[in-house]
This record gives sequence, structure tokens and C-alpha cells, in this order.
Amino acid sequence: MLKGKHILLGVTGSIAAYKSAMLVRLLVKQGAEVKVVMTEMAKQFITPLTMATLSKNPILVDFYNPENGDWNSHVSLGIWADLYLIAPCSANTMGKMVSGVADNLLLTSYLSAKCKVAVAPAMDLDMYRHPSTQRNINTLKGWGVEIIEPESGELASGLEGKGRMAEPEDIVAQVEGIFAREGSLCGKKVVITAGPTREPIDPVRYITNHSSGKMAYALAREAALRGAEVVVVSGPVNIKPSLPGIRVVDVVTAGEMFQATKENVPGADIVILCAAVADFTVAHVGEQKIKREKSNYNLELTPTNDIAAWVGRNRDKGTVAVGFALETNDERSNAAGKLERKQLDMIVLNSMRDSGAGFGYDTNKVTLFFKDKEPVECQLKSKGDVAVDIVDNIEELMKC
Repeated sequence: MLKGKHILLGVTGSIAAYKSAMLVRLLVKQGAEVKVVMTEMAKQFITPLTMATLSKNPILVDFYNPENGDWNSHVSLGIWADLYLIAPCSANTMGKMVSGVADNLLLTSYLSAKCKVAVAPAMDLDMYRHPSTQRNINTLKGWGVEIIEPESGELASGLEGKGRMAEPEDIVAQVEGIFAREGSLCGKKVVITAGPTREPIDPVRYITNHSSGKMAYALAREAALRGAEVVVVSGPVNIKPSLPGIRVVDVVTAGEMFQATKENVPGADIVILCAAVADFTVAHVGEQKIKREKSNYNLELTPTNDIAAWVGRNRDKGTVAVGFALETNDERSNAAGKLERKQLDMIVLNSMRDSGAGFGYDTNKVTLFFKDKEPVECQLKSKGDVAVDIVDNIEELMKC
């Protein structure tokens, strides 16, 4: 998402400036080109040499170089940048941004910027909640400036409260979200089911499977990076969304997943049924823990609702529906049969016989089946890269 993007990073005088080094590193690692503008006070917290080394660009502080008269053009910087990110942004700088004060290169660059602007405030809790600061934040929001909310926690003063600059990883995620709004799925709604379900036997036991939810959450991230509004109907997993704007509906049982899916599918442009939903649930759940005094115990199971089949029959006209098939034998025929029975547009086949694919792995190897064209085989790669392949093919289906 950030590959080839031009990001102008403004660093102001705040103890949180030490986090800017990691922020630059992460942005560059994502493929962005980063130029850094620092205030004089910022140099007291982190050295220009550190920032220049990490960004691979000279650091800009003054309007011109007193040695040779070279001018650092704030106008050119504003034209060059795809995003002007000020992190950390002190209360002083926010006040000057609102008032139009232009007494340093960072501020003149802001006033000249033709690109999107985002700020990550960092200050003590009393400064952050002061009415003047809150007014300035609301004014900047009203002007279209993205505010990356500070976190609560221990502050440099020793106090506890809101005012800590967001962590670099979270800032990068928000930056990705800003660019995502310009993506190929902008304005589209995507519903994804994720993870396992748990079918209770008694208050302490349940039936489940080994699904980690990694593939579904990789798909959610890829769709969000392309600008989609994403809803994840998620069984119990140990994953959090990596981008803002991804809404998670937490469920536990297959029945709850069925109900939540039915509620969110209307109006969806894409539905991806990635969850490993239990095919059966327990007919009679014990109200108390079942003891082992009996020599044998028969567990009666009843079928759960077929979520994929329901989506295939009831989706809106034009909605692309995608299912997953995890198979242990006769993989290709089973996947093709599921595609037809469920009335879906695409099936993503996983074979348990493929090393490094399936439940729990960070990698996956899939084959994509369609109604009207030959299957597409994807080689073993990270689940993030597999998500790119899947969403690319979904976008092709949307054009048909």
C-alpha cells in the first residue's frame, strides 16, 4: 500500500520524538520514500543524523543553508508529498497550525501542503484535555486534518492519562488506511467470516477445530487496504484487526455466526466465507459438567445451518460470493461440487496434504475454482500474499 508513496514527516519538540525513528524505519520498510522536517526543539530529543540515516534523505530544519544559500522550498515539499504526517505533534505546533503562524519550515510546509495532512498529538494529559487544545484538535478535524488519537498510559511527567503518541505500528496502520480510501474497492462493502466456531457440550467443554483465523484477517486487511468497508464476523481467535475501519462482530457458535452473517450480508458487494464453521452442534447441552461415572456416553449431534448455501441463495443481485473448501481427499472434485451446490462464484481450495498450508500456518497454498473458467493455482506463499491473489480474482469477477 505504501510502496512508492511520498511521505513528509514532521517532527516537533516532544519526548515522543524518539518514536519517530522507528516510525521512519517502518514507513521505509513498507516501500515509502520519506523526507523529514524537524523543528529546532525536536533536535534536542533526537538527532538529525539518526533520522537522515533511517530515511536515507537529508534532514530539513532551516529555510536555507547558511553555508551556500541553498533554499529548502516549503512549496516544493508540499507538492512532492502524498501525505504530510506530523508525529509527534506538540500542543504548541497544533496551536500554530490553527492560527496560521509560519515561524519554522515545518509550519510553512504545512501551510503550503496540497496533500492530505495527519497529526499524531503527544503531550501531557492536562495539556491534551485543556479546552484550547481540544478546540484546536476539533478545528483541524473540521479542516480535514486526520487526527491519530493519542493513547492512555504512563507519561513523561510520571502521570497516567491520555496524551502518549500512538505507537509507530499503529500510526503506520492509520497511514495505510488514509491511502486505502483511494483504493480499487473504495465505497464497497465486504463481509468476511473468520475463525472457528465452538459448539458447547456442557459449561466447560465444546466441539471446535484448529482454525486460527489468519487467512480471513489477511483478507480483511487486503480489502481494507483497497478502500473497502470491511465487516468480519469472527469466531474465537487471538487476532486483532491490523487496520482502522475493520469492524469485527464477535460470535462463538455456528448459530451465532449464521445470525450475524444474515444481518450483515444485505448491501454487501462481496461476501467471503472463510470461517471453519462446525457442521454439527450438540443436540442437548448439559447444564452442569458431565461426569465420567458412566462407562460410555453418546453425544447426539444435529446439523448446523449451512451459511454458505444461505448466502448463495439469498445474496443481493451483483454480490460476489466466495467460499472456502478445506479437503483431505478428492480435493478438486469436492471443491467443484461445493461451488455448484452452494451457488457461489468462487471456491478457494485448501488441501490438508499440502505442506505449509491450512490451519495455523502463516503460509498457504490454494487453488481458485470458478463457474465459467479454468482453476487458478497459487503457489505456497504468505497468507497476506495469498489474500492479494484472492482479492485480485474477486475484482475480476466484479467486472464480469
